[in-house]
Amino acid sequence: MASLSIVNGFVVDGSGRPGFPADVRIEGDRVAEIVPRPASRRSAPGSRFPDSGVVDAAGAWVTPGFVDAHAHSDAYLVLEPDAPSKLSQGVTTEINGQCGGSVAPRHGEARLSGDWAALLGERLTWRSLAEYRAVLEQARPSVNTVQFVGHNTLRSSVIGYAARRATPETQKQMEELLARELDAGGWGLTTGLIYQPGKYSDSAEVTGLARVAAAHGGFYATHMRSEGDAILEAIDEVLALVRATGIRAEISHLKTSGKRNWGKIDAVLEKIDAAVRAGELLGSDRYPYCAAGTDLDVVFPDWAGEGAAPAEMARLADPATRAKIAAEIDASGRDWELVRVGGTWSDATRRYSGRSIAEILRAEKGAGAGELVCRILEADGCKTGGFFFGMSEDNLKKIYAMDWIVPGSDASLRAPWGPLGADHPHPRAYGTMPEFFRRLTRELGVAPEKAVARMTSVPARRFGIRGRGVLERGAFADVAVWRPEAFASTATYDKPHAFAAGVDCVVVNGAVAYRGGAAQPFTHAGTGRFLER
Repeated sequence: MASLSIVNGFVVDGSGRPGFPADVRIEGDRVAEIVPRPASRRSAPGSRFPDSGVVDAAGAWVTPGFVDAHAHSDAYLVLEPDAPSKLSQGVTTEINGQCGGSVAPRHGEARLSGDWAALLGERLTWRSLAEYRAVLEQARPSVNTVQFVGHNTLRSSVIGYAARRATPETQKQMEELLARELDAGGWGLTTGLIYQPGKYSDSAEVTGLARVAAAHGGFYATHMRSEGDAILEAIDEVLALVRATGIRAEISHLKTSGKRNWGKIDAVLEKIDAAVRAGELLGSDRYPYCAAGTDLDVVFPDWAGEGAAPAEMARLADPATRAKIAAEIDASGRDWELVRVGGTWSDATRRYSGRSIAEILRAEKGAGAGELVCRILEADGCKTGGFFFGMSEDNLKKIYAMDWIVPGSDASLRAPWGPLGADHPHPRAYGTMPEFFRRLTRELGVAPEKAVARMTSVPARRFGIRGRGVLERGAFADVAVWRPEAFASTATYDKPHAFAAGVDCVVVNGAVAYRGGAAQPFTHAGTGRFLER
């Protein structure tokens, strides 16, 4: 059995209690012992890069590995199993399959999101969650994954992408398919009720599926039907589902989108806080940025987005339909200074990544915003990403002041190299954990040990992830060694591929997976696991 000692560090154990000087001894995949020591006494030093089985953590904190409570790395774990952007900021567990889009099941018309499908290519061999697990285990990821089952993926597997309601027969098929995927290791159900095709469902459909998840001991996480104009009504829909099914539920990436909705934040927080205190909601997650990141085609009118990318491409190929789409986009009243192009997928559009639509229009006179958006999406096969600056900094501070908010990147893992390095992601893929810690401790004055708890034990306990999120004897040895004064994001919207600073070492299930500052920081430990509910 392999052993590892982390000596001379300051242990902040994830409980929320103050930290203390101690050495941590790991045997196999578990914490064997935590030995407090006087602050004035140092243990025999080890190496910063532990080839000897001893990590010298002098001057650093030793904490549980961080839990990314809302992630989208399902497919990319097969491509980049080291999860570089996540591991380098101390993340050891991701909660994937969010916003209604999961890596499985994939039957009927169901397709993975455009970026996943384009990059996976011939590696996309699975249909069921059980088959995905087999592929993932062969890839040997270096982080743990909790896998939810997405409502949009279920619905497209049974009903397709058309704008129609479920029938009793298709509802039964979706519920049976969900039950099979839960039995294969799915953690619960997620929804993305602003996306195709989940937006065509009614509350009865989602409630029926949530009832199945609850019966299997599963959880529910929801990108609600509205995060803007109808946000209060959307929260009521979530609460009605919880009361009808008894499921344990989380609201995803809490925000009030659009300046006209910023004033609703106090009513939103009051409503959710009351539900949390009453035991009806588990809480929410939120990334520490004020720009959302999603597909650029969300600016399409609803009718133009029906059927997802293949149908969108067909509409763009028809001149009359394309002109109608462009005209409706132009008439939408959007402030194009607040919409930036994200990841692009062709040589014709690469130069637009990171630039606002307004900036591009100024440089390329003659086209309207609608036609420019149509041209970019057509060149990229309707896979273009976008950043949408529609949130308030003051509201973010109010949200982070709630003790039931935990960090969720809302991002897939990324790497500065290989197929993922050609993308232009949101900086949250690399910087969520240091930014969350900075905002809580420096902007809001939250005690550092309380901030660490919200990054570790709180999300682990919320989602029933046993033996993780804490440093104690017998716990799984997921550990981050980092320096709080140096812990910082270096990723920006212009240059997003940049690792976080201040992380010395990350251990996953007892093996060193990341060594910050080393010539080869990623050890390819491959000790991450598909976690069982």
